[in-house]
Amino acid sequence: MSEPTSRAEVGDRSSGGPTALSHREIMTVLAGLMLGMLLSALDMTIMASATKTIADELHGQTIQAWVTTAYLITMTISTPLYGKLSDIFGRKPMYLTSISLFLAGSVLAGVANSMYELAAFRAVQGLGAGGLMSLALAIIADIVSPRQRSRYQGYFMGIWGVSSVAGPVVGGFFAGAESFAGIDGWRWVFLVNVPIGIIALVVVAKFLNVPHTRVKQRVDYWGAVALTVALVPLLIVAEQGREWGWGSTTAVLMYVIGTLGIAAFVLVERAMGDAALLPLRLFRRSVFSLSNVINFIMGIGMFGMMMSLPLYLQIVKGATPTESGLLTLPMTAGILVASMGSGILISKTGRYKRFPVTGLGVVSVAMFLFAQIGVDTPLWQTMLVMGFAGLGLGLCMQTLILAIQNDVPPRDMGVATSSATFFRSIGGTVGTAVFLSVLFSVVGGRIANAFASARTDPAFLAALRENPEFAESLSSGGLDLNNTEFLNTIDPALARPVLTGFAESIDTVFMVGGFVMAVAFVLMWFLREVPLSDKSGIERVAEDEAAPVAVH
Repeated sequence: MSEPTSRAEVGDRSSGGPTALSHREIMTVLAGLMLGMLLSALDMTIMASATKTIADELHGQTIQAWVTTAYLITMTISTPLYGKLSDIFGRKPMYLTSISLFLAGSVLAGVANSMYELAAFRAVQGLGAGGLMSLALAIIADIVSPRQRSRYQGYFMGIWGVSSVAGPVVGGFFAGAESFAGIDGWRWVFLVNVPIGIIALVVVAKFLNVPHTRVKQRVDYWGAVALTVALVPLLIVAEQGREWGWGSTTAVLMYVIGTLGIAAFVLVERAMGDAALLPLRLFRRSVFSLSNVINFIMGIGMFGMMMSLPLYLQIVKGATPTESGLLTLPMTAGILVASMGSGILISKTGRYKRFPVTGLGVVSVAMFLFAQIGVDTPLWQTMLVMGFAGLGLGLCMQTLILAIQNDVPPRDMGVATSSATFFRSIGGTVGTAVFLSVLFSVVGGRIANAFASARTDPAFLAALRENPEFAESLSSGGLDLNNTEFLNTIDPALARPVLTGFAESIDTVFMVGGFVMAVAFVLMWFLREVPLSDKSGIERVAEDEAAPVAVH
């Protein structure tokens, strides 16, 4: 019989065996984990509205992409490493390490004096960020059974929801302030992490006390090296390939190095066996392997959508970065409602497959609906589809992680949980690169077609005569789309063809994304649903350790 829903099966009590933490004790631990996740989530969204201002202040607009790339590389590479090390040394020391590294990177980034320094310090932040989400989910898996876990994971989705709204607002506020408390306003984009991180450190250090027996196992350093060789060039080309050209000599060199790195990683992991950074035996488990394939594909579509929506709102609808963050509130609300609602139903019924199946179907439909929006589409219609998409995402994001955690042996909980985050992150990087490439490969032609159509419009021709400089720029080689701020100042009749071209191009991106999500939807039907366990990760470990004794 399962424990009451107000209890979770774990603990380190003087009686010797695992006992239950009360709901209150779980929520205390959860508060520290949520603060840690808030650091990572807020950092991603706060930078979206502040990067341009920071680049202006540090005189580095042309290299600002490296600030994002450096963070992305170290975060992605460190994610599976945290998972494996936490299985060996314990969750608490690794989680404290991740928070400490993130705080150190934040302080350093807050005092950076050049874009190169900022990129290096963001890399330090990324080293910490790699453990903030995956370890939080692994810790919850340790102290709460799969049957009850989805109820608590819904709170994590709440953190992402709050950050998606608060991040652009806070980032816009600090970026727009000349100074705050005697310090340049933009520096607080990073320094704001310090008080949050200190509180998280104190809470985790004091209240996260779960038993762990150190595993006598080698650390897979060569696997980490091979993974770095595999991912760094591929992540760099994903971020820079559009500028370099996907078939350029530099890009091809990155592909070759990355491919060799992947081959080396597989060989090292096979040789390391159970000590591998990502044990290959886990991929023989159908739930683990298929769930991560779906995670990867879902990451492509999800990040493509989240990249395209702000572009539509800011370029086509003229919203500021802060306003575009607020306009996505319906998506945030949909994610929260669906994740928490599905979590309650999963804990009551023990069934979970129906939720990601439904969710991926809903997101696919939402993407195809997004592909119909244009310049004149009312915002309320777009926001309605956002809410619909949010419901779909909320039904599947945490549920896939739950399926992986429920399927793997408890000794692999850290590496399995981090793998879900890892593959979704890789998918997101690929999705962003692919969809930006699609967008900018078609936008020039779409804008040219829109201008050709507009030449039969008397209002457009009159505006063109009144703006000879704009007419000259059109006839001398087109417009510079690297900076679209000119759309806010030119005659609306002249701006409309550009807006139409962008809207049609973004529609193409959404259409491609819809087919990508449809692939994930089809694959989801083949996922085997394993009954949810009523025992926490630590209870399962205790049972495994006691099993040989029972035989004798």
